[in-house]
Amino acid sequence: MTADAIPQRIRIGAYGVVIEADKMLLCHLTRSGRWTLPGGGLDFGEAPEAGMRREVLEETGMVVEPDRVLGVHSFTKHGPDEDFQSIQIVYSTILVGGMLRQELDGTTDDCAWVPIAGILDMDIVPLVGVTLSNFMQLL
Repeated sequence: MTADAIPQRIRIGAYGVVIEADKMLLCHLTRSGRWTLPGGGLDFGEAPEAGMRREVLEETGMVVEPDRVLGVHSFTKHGPDEDFQSIQIVYSTILVGGMLRQELDGTTDDCAWVPIAGILDMDIVPLVGVTLSNFMQLL
C-alpha cells in the first residue's frame, strides 16, 4: 500500500426476513434512525446461518432458523479515511419462538412487527427496499 492509499475494509453480514401473517420484523438503528432487517456483522469464523440466528436473537429476542438464502446485497462507500464494502446475505427464516424485546446497548434501540404494505413509507435502509422489491416473490 502506498502512502496515499486509503485503507479498504469489508464487512460481511447476515440478515433474517422474519414474517408473521402480513407483518415483517424490523429493527430501528440507533445511530441513523432508520429501519433495517434484524441481522448484522459476522464474527470471525462464524457461519453466516449462525450469525443470522445470533443477530436476530440479540436484536429482537426472537428465535429463528434459516430457510434459504434469498439473495445477497452489496454496497460500497468511499470516504476520506477509508473505503468500505458491505456484503449482506439475506435469509428467509422460520420463526421458532421467542419473546419480542428491545436490544440493550446495541446498534438497535427498537424492533417491531410492521405491516408489509406500509414499509416503503418508512425511513428504511436500502437493504429493506431491495428485499421488498427483489426477494419477496421468493417467500
